[in-house]
Amino acid sequence: MGIIRTDKWLEEDFDSPIKICEKLLPVFKGQSASKVYNQLTNYGMYRASQRTKEIFKTMKEKRIWEEVDGVFQEYKRKWEGPDIPIYLFPIGQNRSFFFRQEEKVKGGVSYPDKMFLFLSDSLTLQELEALFVHEYHHICRLNKQTKRFDDYTLLDSIIIEGLAEYSVLVHCGRNYLADWCTMYSGAELDDLWRRFLEDSLDIKKSDRKHDDLLYGSGRIPKLLGYAAGFKIVEEYYRQNHYSTKLSFTMPAKKYLMTDDNHTKRGRKK
Repeated sequence: MGIIRTDKWLEEDFDSPIKICEKLLPVFKGQSASKVYNQLTNYGMYRASQRTKEIFKTMKEKRIWEEVDGVFQEYKRKWEGPDIPIYLFPIGQNRSFFFRQEEKVKGGVSYPDKMFLFLSDSLTLQELEALFVHEYHHICRLNKQTKRFDDYTLLDSIIIEGLAEYSVLVHCGRNYLADWCTMYSGAELDDLWRRFLEDSLDIKKSDRKHDDLLYGSGRIPKLLGYAAGFKIVEEYYRQNHYSTKLSFTMPAKKYLMTDDNHTKRGRKK
């Protein structure tokens, strides 16, 4: 599978993104095109405008579809990862969202069987690789875990985000880490872990509180779950050997078992 030529779809129906989403219905079984579009815009998919049309034009000029396919083939071979469809679209410019958001330069969302990347015209090839690595790590871990996706807990989500960004550190370098990796100090995360996360690690993805704690909401700091996840994983690998392939299969609870992990220091007696 690999890269789906969404550039051809965009050439034909750029101004009708819901019509484009009709082509996605085979991979979103039981959903309508409008529901799929609403879901994807939450993660960064474009809304038709002159600005997003300019982004699409530049993506074509830079041969972004071919570039992403090259990165995919490299990591699929290196990680022995699944052969999934990858859909590329311009990134929306008038909406806030999470998932690798950095000044609306890039965004993405991954499912066990597909990946969506939302890109801007200012994205460098190194930033593109970092985004891909983060999202493809998700897909590899989701496919190697025995737990059903619907049974994922807050701890599972925190760790999967931390692992995905740690893989960016390993394969792309610290310069390409997301801003949320350094959003809070270690002392701040110690305190925030005790206040917000420690007693809620077992809540399921279906619980609204799950997303509030992962992404932030109201008094819950922005991207708290993401930041905590990266800190936990980074501290674990200060004491343990890193293997990308093993990171696909290791249970989330294993990452809490370090001597200096801030979660352990903050755990109630």
